[in-house]
Amino acid sequence: MRKLTAGLFYSVDGVVESPNLWQFDSFDDELGAGMEQMMARVETGLLGRIGYEQWAGYWPGAAADADFGAFINPLQKFVASRTLSGELEWQNSRLMDAPLEEFVATLKNGNGGEIAVFASISLTRQLLFADLLDSLMLMVHPVIAGSGRRLFEDGDPVTRLELQDSQRTSKGNMILSYGRKGA
Repeated sequence: MRKLTAGLFYSVDGVVESPNLWQFDSFDDELGAGMEQMMARVETGLLGRIGYEQWAGYWPGAAADADFGAFINPLQKFVASRTLSGELEWQNSRLMDAPLEEFVATLKNGNGGEIAVFASISLTRQLLFADLLDSLMLMVHPVIAGSGRRLFEDGDPVTRLELQDSQRTSKGNMILSYGRKGA
């Protein structure tokens, strides 16, 4: 069975939206090494519509981060959307042809390397609460963002997690990986 992971930059007050607005200079060599390790394991990416539209508009021509661009552009990508239709323009991208949970369960039961959720708070939440996410990595930056969308919301179900791994980086980030308890 293939492993499904998600990793999010996370402020101390729980904000995950637009980390470029609050990450400042806290991205360090250890976070970079962790990203490289992830890229070596991942063979398939999952995106929601908004993340797809943002990334498809940036990464195909991005020169700013050639390493990530070289990884994400040729990667097999599946997009969950209720509004997009037809062929997708971004290289190796296509729409999911079944409801999210059914599609991901089938994908996990296939052959191949790791599957990762990218650029989607809602997909991460839905897959975590559907018990399909094997590992949730939160890269906690030493900052209070003050505003922005958070990963968890009032009314979410009580969900027990267990710590799979933890690391403190040289710039004070905490890399915390969690899985569902008893999973």
